[in-house]
Amino acid sequence: MTFAFTDEQLALAETVRDVLRAHCPPAALRSERRPAWEQLAGIGFFGLLLPPDADGLGLRLVDAVAALEETGRACLPGPVVETAVAAPYLLDDVAKLASGSVCVSVLLPGQAYAPDADLADLLVVARADGLHLVSRESVRLASRPGADPCRRLFDVSFDDSVRLDRSYVPALRRATVATAAQLIGVARHLLAVTVAHAGVRTQFGAAIGSFQAVKHQLADVAIALDFAAPLVYRAALSVDRPVPTVDRDVSAAKAAAGETAALAARVALQVHGAIGYTEELDLRFWLARAWSLSAAYGGSAVHRARVRTSVIGGDLRRYP
Repeated sequence: MTFAFTDEQLALAETVRDVLRAHCPPAALRSERRPAWEQLAGIGFFGLLLPPDADGLGLRLVDAVAALEETGRACLPGPVVETAVAAPYLLDDVAKLASGSVCVSVLLPGQAYAPDADLADLLVVARADGLHLVSRESVRLASRPGADPCRRLFDVSFDDSVRLDRSYVPALRRATVATAAQLIGVARHLLAVTVAHAGVRTQFGAAIGSFQAVKHQLADVAIALDFAAPLVYRAALSVDRPVPTVDRDVSAAKAAAGETAALAARVALQVHGAIGYTEELDLRFWLARAWSLSAAYGGSAVHRARVRTSVIGGDLRRYP
């Protein structure tokens, strides 16, 4: 048995990374709301999880999880998870969804606000009576404050909608795991830029990266990543099966990824100093993304509580 990614899965992630490097540089985060979306659509990114009869590739989440990690590494703006991951399990027969021409935002249970709803052509909103599909023309949005300038939050209200007769659970599970994968990508980028900064920033005549205290902090982030990433990959496998422990696996992945990204952000800010908050330094975008995605689809406290309840309840089953 092998737990490694296949060559095809790694090639997909590498292709997404190349596209984002070329079309979503840090400068684009200052001027564009959806950089690289057209180019990602060109390689089929938004149709990865759609069935072939909807012009998709019919892949599993585990096939796309490494590519989703790259969207976090690049701090890609826009409702990426909602359009590429949640929408295929919430909507049927939506023309141009695979092409990326239709942008989707969602407001599912556990969420207070819809991310990037002002960019969405369609919104899926959960209410007490079920799921509602709302068009851009029918929705009323109220902007709400958030930590991330590239992931804007909105309160949603509407009068006209179409009822969706389906469960939100499969989409919510996958959106949570996809967000955890993005958090792993964010943490990897924060660690890389912080290590690079520690190698060139000098104090007392030496690079601060040579100081043992700094080394220990960076090592803590690297270790946290090594523990969190496999939990995310396992959760991606679990939702595709699904296995009896799927909800516990999803919560373990989100809690670990959120805490790792938060740790990476804290260490990055400590090593960079106050300059990390400044408008001039691109680091601030990844700091904000770590904080915003850590809270998305349930914060670490919520998911740790779910894991604790499962374990205390006697569910000690292991994958698969």
